[in-house]
Amino acid sequence: MDIRTLSERAMEIRAKYRALEKEKIGREWTRSEVAQGLVGDVGDLMKLVMAKEGLRDIPDADTKLAHELSDCLWCILVLAEKYDIDLEKAFLKTMDELDKRITSEKGQSA
Repeated sequence: MDIRTLSERAMEIRAKYRALEKEKIGREWTRSEVAQGLVGDVGDLMKLVMAKEGLRDIPDADTKLAHELSDCLWCILVLAEKYDIDLEKAFLKTMDELDKRITSEKGQSA
């Protein structure tokens, strides 16, 4: 599955949340609130990483870790859409920049 298909599915689920939010709170979440949700998900992700590293006892950590990583990806895909970011293009550009930086730093340490 490619990133465009993942993004489309993320937005399908976002539309369902929008309807639920309008029913429950009278409006949909703002972009900022979606980002705040991501921060909460990242906190949950960190607890699961700690469990995987033996620092916390969380039953079924593997399943929960997979779920939380997916939640984080979902938020990122939604935010990219809401801010009109071509995430695939931005990701590839960033990876190229990181690759150049690593190559440059590696060359300096030789």
